[in-house]
Amino acid sequence: MKFGILVNEGPYTHQASDSAYHFTKAALEKGHEIYRVFFYNDGVNNGSRLTVPPQDERNIQNNWTELAEKHDLDLVVCVAAAQRRGILDENEAKRHSKNADNIAPGFRISGLGQLIETGIECDRVVAFGD
Repeated sequence: MKFGILVNEGPYTHQASDSAYHFTKAALEKGHEIYRVFFYNDGVNNGSRLTVPPQDERNIQNNWTELAEKHDLDLVVCVAAAQRRGILDENEAKRHSKNADNIAPGFRISGLGQLIETGIECDRVVAFGD
């Protein structure tokens, strides 16, 4: 089965990010395809490379980055939601005259069209968070 994953909550304020990560990992281990993971609303905070949790806690951003690298996952952060929350890649930082970017490795910024495409291409889209 081909899944699309939608993550709507931030990594440390709600269980949704962890649930989405564990669902994605389990689906891949069972041989399913993950077409795309789309981060929307506060979920875009999963894509910040500036997250520094305490050493004895899980690092959900690193977990996503490692999973994406291992399975060649498409981790897409919604551009409008990201800009509102200060998540920028190099191009967006330049476009808005900011002196730094903070998108995590393995993530990319794009628009809602990527979410629509996910719904068209997948057998199921599973949403985590409100």
